[in-house]
Amino acid sequence: MNKQLIECVPNISEGRELNKIHTIANIVKTVEGVKLLDVDPGKATNRTVITFVGEPENVIEAAFRLIKKAAELIDMSKQTGAHPRFGATDVCPLVPIANISMEETTKYAHQLGKRIGDELGISGYFYENAATSNARKNLATVRSGEYEGLKEKLSNTNWKPDFGPTTYNKQIISSGVTAISARDFLIAYNVNLNSTSTRRANAIAFDIRENGRVKLVDGKKVIGSNGEPERIPGKLKAVKGIGWFIEEYGIAQISYNLTNISITSMHEAFYETDFAATKRGLRVTGSELVGLVPLQAMLDAADFYLKKQERSLGISESEKIKIAIKSLGLDDLKPFNPQERIIEYVMNADADKKLIDFTVKDFAEETASESMAPGGGSISAYVGALGVSLGTMVANLSAHKAGWDAKWEYFSNWAEKGQKYKNDLLFLVDEDTNAFNKIIDGFRMPKTNAEEIEIRKKAIEEATKYATEIPFKVMKTAYNSIEVMLEMMKNGLQNSLSDGGVGVLCAKTAVTGAYFNVRINAKDIKDRQFAEEILEKSEEIYQKTIVLENEMMDLINKNI
Repeated sequence: MNKQLIECVPNISEGRELNKIHTIANIVKTVEGVKLLDVDPGKATNRTVITFVGEPENVIEAAFRLIKKAAELIDMSKQTGAHPRFGATDVCPLVPIANISMEETTKYAHQLGKRIGDELGISGYFYENAATSNARKNLATVRSGEYEGLKEKLSNTNWKPDFGPTTYNKQIISSGVTAISARDFLIAYNVNLNSTSTRRANAIAFDIRENGRVKLVDGKKVIGSNGEPERIPGKLKAVKGIGWFIEEYGIAQISYNLTNISITSMHEAFYETDFAATKRGLRVTGSELVGLVPLQAMLDAADFYLKKQERSLGISESEKIKIAIKSLGLDDLKPFNPQERIIEYVMNADADKKLIDFTVKDFAEETASESMAPGGGSISAYVGALGVSLGTMVANLSAHKAGWDAKWEYFSNWAEKGQKYKNDLLFLVDEDTNAFNKIIDGFRMPKTNAEEIEIRKKAIEEATKYATEIPFKVMKTAYNSIEVMLEMMKNGLQNSLSDGGVGVLCAKTAVTGAYFNVRINAKDIKDRQFAEEILEKSEEIYQKTIVLENEMMDLINKNI
């Protein structure tokens, strides 16, 4: 089963004293398996956003230690700042990242809150998906009155804390209270204007944000039947926004919280803001991310603008990241380093180097070394990745050919298919070596008694089955990838016919090499039914690949 991952984004009420900030943030590093991703302090707001990721139990432990340390170091009775707040750790949202539901994440939020109340004596509230009632879902409502209003708030039975002491006490005077939630991924995103006017920035924010603006008639608020001012909704859902002036850069910005990027994405907010600004005689010059962003949000932005340009979407991930940065102007105010700002890249920064991260020369030298891995299986997968990369290249060249503008989407779709095959095969390069290493690990297990011998035997059998399944996946993927090359040889640039042919030959080599690995590993499997089934399927794929290779040769012989 894949690891469950959640992100925790505590906001502490300190943005000026760096020693204090880093002491609090670095406490999460004391929990094994937790990765501190980002520490983003703000002087004017006197607030720091801290981001870390890990498996749920580890993240909860790290959050507990951080909240404890923040309570020790931040005295809320002396704290001031531009940002609304009511606690040393003002908010502590948990965000599902991988293989975990919102419902499960909510349970962890409740677990964290109970422990904070029971063990630290810190009071607090649950909000958003963790809220105990609809009245407490909205953070602004929960935090109303801020720190200065806590004494009055706690005297109101409607605002009894969800966890911790229920009366105003010395702990609350010192550390305030904490709000804990489970929520969707939120992007703090600022759009830059060629203006210094906060008023005009606010006008654009009101055009865009879900809550819109108060309805006016003859300059007076229109009051609805509920006694509240009526509002004119803004353009986009799940968006909060306000205009402000940033003295550091000397410009006005629209500051957005994109509270659910599956409803309104970063690029949609940017595009609509640009449109609204232009109508008001202003120009958007770029944008700024606060904290980190998921990789998919950047790739979606790139795809959005590639479609606008009628360009192929089947280009590499690194090229898409460059397009997203330039399209959104993320480097307008300062350099934007994807390795430091994209969650997945930051998480993988300290991971062991993979074979596919090697240079071509290093890969070859590693293969030629005394080590038994990488071996034929990894090389087969790599050759297959090179083959379909050639087919993808032809698709991208064809999509960009002058006079073929009406067919760009057709070729783009084929290029995207090629990229998918390529990525799957690149994954299998390392996975074949990992599978081989699992067999070695099995043989190294102890065998000093009957129980250990049995456990070792089962481990070796399962590892051998897996080491047979991986090259079989290489066979299937490489075989299927041939469709890209053949399609491009028939309908793509005819000047690149030989490239498609070389791609098919690489795929055929990948199938054949992986076929050898299936056969050599299957002979050691004790479960003969499993072994015979996978051998039969492998033989079928191998024979079908020969047919496609012959089809490729016919195309070459007829046209070259």
